[in-house]
Amino acid sequence: MSRRARPWVLPLVVILLWLFVGGPLGSFAGRLAEVQENDNSSFLPSSAESTKALDVLVDFQDEETIPTTLVFERAGGLTADDLSAIEELSGEVADVEGVVDGGVGPVIESDDGTAAQVVVQVLAEDGEQVESAVGDLRAVLEDAPEGLTALVGGQGGVLGDFIEAFGAIDGLLLVVALSVVFLILVVVYRTPILPVVVLLSAVLSLGVASALIYALATADLLTLNGQSQGILFILAVGAATDYSLLIVARFREELRDLSSKYDAMRIAYRQALEPILASGVTVILGLLCLLLSDLASLRGLGPVGAIGVAGAMLSSLTLLPAALVLLGRWAYWPVRPRYGSEHTDTKGLWGKMARLISRRARLVWSVTFAVLLTAAAFIVTLNEEQVPQTELFLTEVDSVAAQDILDAHFTADTASPVQVVVPAEEVGEVIALLSSHEGIATSEGQAAPGGQVPPPVFPIPSPEDPTQPLVEDGQAIVLATLADPADSAAAIDTVRSLRTDLDQIDPDILVGGATAINMDVRDTTDRDRALVIPVILVVIFLVLIVLLRSVVAPALLLVANVLSFGSTMGISALLFNHVFDFPASDPSTVLIAFVFLVALGIDYSIFLMTRVREESIRQGTHPGILKGLSATGGVITSAGVVLAATFAALGIIPILFLAQIGFIVAFGVLLDTLVVRSLLVPALSYDVGRWIWWPGRLFREQDHADAETEEMLRPH
Repeated sequence: MSRRARPWVLPLVVILLWLFVGGPLGSFAGRLAEVQENDNSSFLPSSAESTKALDVLVDFQDEETIPTTLVFERAGGLTADDLSAIEELSGEVADVEGVVDGGVGPVIESDDGTAAQVVVQVLAEDGEQVESAVGDLRAVLEDAPEGLTALVGGQGGVLGDFIEAFGAIDGLLLVVALSVVFLILVVVYRTPILPVVVLLSAVLSLGVASALIYALATADLLTLNGQSQGILFILAVGAATDYSLLIVARFREELRDLSSKYDAMRIAYRQALEPILASGVTVILGLLCLLLSDLASLRGLGPVGAIGVAGAMLSSLTLLPAALVLLGRWAYWPVRPRYGSEHTDTKGLWGKMARLISRRARLVWSVTFAVLLTAAAFIVTLNEEQVPQTELFLTEVDSVAAQDILDAHFTADTASPVQVVVPAEEVGEVIALLSSHEGIATSEGQAAPGGQVPPPVFPIPSPEDPTQPLVEDGQAIVLATLADPADSAAAIDTVRSLRTDLDQIDPDILVGGATAINMDVRDTTDRDRALVIPVILVVIFLVLIVLLRSVVAPALLLVANVLSFGSTMGISALLFNHVFDFPASDPSTVLIAFVFLVALGIDYSIFLMTRVREESIRQGTHPGILKGLSATGGVITSAGVVLAATFAALGIIPILFLAQIGFIVAFGVLLDTLVVRSLLVPALSYDVGRWIWWPGRLFREQDHADAETEEMLRPH
């Protein structure tokens, strides 16, 4: 092989490896739904009281089940034929695969005679089993008499609708995200070739990451749910595109100064390597801090997201450079960078921005800081009250309609009782306390002919003697029907009160059930926020110190990004409350938003400040800041717009949590890109001057009389 042919061999080998190894792994992105865990146990805090109660309940039942409610309504009142049909449908339901033997309860008619409900116990070993059973139950109810509304709701119905909504992740979400990124790249770079190369790199990185996640989830080494999968797709595509654009921009710069595309890539790669590695490591470490969470869902999101970012980094540093170096200047066709052509970074918007900062740095950063601080003050208005499960959907689904009927005609939630694990000898005392508690129902509805309404408070009966409680290892389980909807704030107050009162009888008594799970998840999330957020800040601060060889610059960057996060949450709170009319926000929304906005937002500051440091070594701090801003303004803004657009794509999944995360991260990234990184950080750094590098060597080497001139903005 001739010496001249050698340079293209390694890039070609890299591309072939990615295509023939990474390509087939792409199928795992579509198979992640097979290893999702969307049931309550996958979200439970491992140390919570409700978790311990659930473990005991499973031992009593030998099988994990979830209550699913069949709901019937006729506006003019249920007729005798309706009640007969409901009884007949209940019999057919008992034969549905996934319905527990003997798990079909009696038909309970509402006091006003217009509605009825039947609670069915469905096997819940995994989400797919629940979804299948719910679908079969709905198929049975299609035979209901004309004019009789028949729906499947309750916990099982809600979970089934959740899993169906997450089904959009497998294809639609990825297609929308990739389409949006493609259009943005075409507009920004005015070429059809480069977007294809960048997106191919992103898709292959997602495939490799998905294959690894699939293997780890199959081996039960991490937990994947629908929310984590949706965020994975968006994060992997967005991060891969961001890192790719940094190399694309540096390569284009060097192609203007060097005739050889191989020499241009060698220099561009060396210049882009440090900021990409620093950025990727920062995001990965920030995500891995979620391993400190006691919530299984958040612990799973940490490594899932970290693997996605690692895959994005790998493809951006191997596949993309290989493809670019083979394409050379043709990658930018029809606007190809010619050898010897003029650099344009000192012209246009970013050149003007740099000159503004050189003249009015203190005014720029002080006004920007004040505006952001004012916006951040509204974070206290963010509503984090309990959100009913049925309000988590942004579109109409059967489980929501069913719950509306239950709320209208029944005062108590018979399908989601409080589950109290109690020593057998204390059952009577516990029943007496529960029966007298104001948060426990007194009676509910009336039995249809042939049925019997269970009392509001009763122990699980022994099969041998129904008059005695079932006892396993000296423990019994008492069920109590709540007077308020199980997913309401009032029900949570009742459970909290019951735990306090029952502790007076015996501290070993456990209170579980759906309401207790919701309460424990919220309480654990609050503890997680108090732990994880400070750890993330420390980790990012240490990474920045290593990267920038300074203490002052990392401190300023961290303050700027925390302020950016606060401003984003403050503005989001105003929009959620007064524009979008969202019911509330889950407490975990703030924690996840913090991880993404601070870890991802610091990316753009890293891209900026590594270039500023590079230029400061050559020119001095003040000219270096101006050159760094003007040179990176276009690429960082493009990267921010792309990442914001990909997270905004989460809005196609009609789940409140994902819609809020999508909006917060999209808005926050734009705010960070267009305001914090463009105005606050460079202006504040310019005002601080060479002290920005204290106590590093660059600080000591800089002359006190740094030239404040734009002459050094000329292309190097």
